[in-house]
Amino acid sequence: MKIAVKTIEGESAGELELADAVFGAPVRKDILQRCVVWQLSHRQQGTHKTKGRSEVTATAKKMYAQKGTGQARHGNKAAPQFRGGGKAFGPVVRSHAQDLPKKVRKLALRTALSAKAAEGKLIVVEAAALKEPKTAQLKGHFGKLGVSSVLVIAGAEVDTNFARAAANIAHVDVLPQQGANVYDILRRDTLVLTKDAVKHLEERLQ
Repeated sequence: MKIAVKTIEGESAGELELADAVFGAPVRKDILQRCVVWQLSHRQQGTHKTKGRSEVTATAKKMYAQKGTGQARHGNKAAPQFRGGGKAFGPVVRSHAQDLPKKVRKLALRTALSAKAAEGKLIVVEAAALKEPKTAQLKGHFGKLGVSSVLVIAGAEVDTNFARAAANIAHVDVLPQQGANVYDILRRDTLVLTKDAVKHLEERLQ
């Protein structure tokens, strides 16, 4: 499939042939969901913790006699039903990470790219670079491209001036080509790729 190439200023810069295997794959919502859950599970710290019955500092003395008081039988005060007692089945420190095969991860990235292309929300630019780190200037460029919520995937390295200019704009993310991932692609409305990023993704995913 062919797509028009633009400059970052919004002017025409020719055309580019996109690989159908990467940008024309069937959209699998189930694969996208699995990959997003996998990514977000790795972000969870898992440092939540409550004290159990054995960890609470409390007397082990029996509160009152087992029989004859007319009340329920109880042992020590660390039991969960008492104020200050241990938490029953509370959270413990653990890893929330899940496993996902590499083939599924690659398929998910191809699906995410294909979904943006199918929706007409994929823009290819010559390069993502600025002469000066001017936020107002970059906002004007995005206005000419007709984007507001956007993920820009640059080349092997992100241009310093471009990154600084984009840092103060809401709903704009900038990543190097090796950082392309499903979650960041889906969370922004439009995907902007440089020609170098397109070449890298096609080599990586074909």
